[in-house]
Amino acid sequence: MARTLAQFTITTDAEGEYVLHLEDEDGETMEFSASYEQLDLIVEAIEERLDSDEEDALGVDEDGDEPEAEA
Repeated sequence: MARTLAQFTITTDAEGEYVLHLEDEDGETMEFSASYEQLDLIVEAIEERLDSDEEDALGVDEDGDEPEAEA
């Protein structure tokens, strides 16, 4: 079962590599080293996913119009 992300931080280490700190809701933190290029790929993947889900999240219909507010 997937854990729920509580918070995250990104820092740099002494060698200039980025370190992702991912903390779950139980307080357990996992650390991952990543290069600039890897973080850039993560950003692109997140943007693509959010863009594909944007219509559903914002409630936009197929015509690109937002639904009318109920009176």
